[in-house]
Amino acid sequence: MNSVDFLLTNKDITYEIRTEIKRLGRPIPDLIISKTDVGKSRNYSRNFNSSVYDRFKWLCGCPKRNKLFCFICLVMGGNQSAWTQEGVAWSTMK
Repeated sequence: MNSVDFLLTNKDITYEIRTEIKRLGRPIPDLIISKTDVGKSRNYSRNFNSSVYDRFKWLCGCPKRNKLFCFICLVMGGNQSAWTQEGVAWSTMK
């Protein structure tokens, strides 16, 4: 019930369900997100590290979509942004 996919596909959920989702906590799966950047002398590979969940307590992940979302925004019905609709790939964050 507290999966990102559930929250994205069920917009009209009751306050009681939202409270239960919050109690269950945010989903923090290991995601497989990587990006290779080309430098002047060599290529650099950046990979998602699940320790990012410790630094950003509002962050949650969706293994089905392989993207990151704002857990608070999803539960409370945030605005239409990448953090609440499409998700954000870690490699695109700065």
